[in-house]
Amino acid sequence: MSAFSFTLIVDGPDVLADETVDALHEAGCDDALVGTSDGFQFLDFDREADSVGEAVMSAVADVESVDGLSVARIADSGLLSMADIAARTGRTRESVRLLVAGERGPGGFPPPATDPRSRYRLWRASEVEHWMRNYLGEAYVWQEDLLLSALSIGLEFRHHWACLSESDRAELRSLIDL
Repeated sequence: MSAFSFTLIVDGPDVLADETVDALHEAGCDDALVGTSDGFQFLDFDREADSVGEAVMSAVADVESVDGLSVARIADSGLLSMADIAARTGRTRESVRLLVAGERGPGGFPPPATDPRSRYRLWRASEVEHWMRNYLGEAYVWQEDLLLSALSIGLEFRHHWACLSESDRAELRSLIDL
């Protein structure tokens, strides 16, 4: 078994209330730190499991076994800053900046997942890995990021689906059928 660290963003009753903390502990979340930041609730897990998928899914099940709590998404799942890309690839930040700007390499670096005008841009790890492999011939295996991203997308979809009206759900169904 390995230990996996991740943060779940949760909705529901106050996670800092004594009764919620106790319920989370009883549900099996004794490997999580509970917190809030600017009104957002989260649980930082260090969970032992055979895989990251197993760790996340068991944590989601444990959290959601507490009455009223639901997991909205996994924080920062599959997203990388330029500094993260540099660290993972052994490049300098400047080297990555030049690749992003198209001033080095073949150009066509994937667009950021966040606003391209932002000072704090983030990229999807799967897109960066694909580009590095196909355009630079550099192979990196970031499978864990891809899985975390997919799990988070599933959680977000489920979270948004619950908030939609029936007519909005019908429109979404038609989009999925495209």
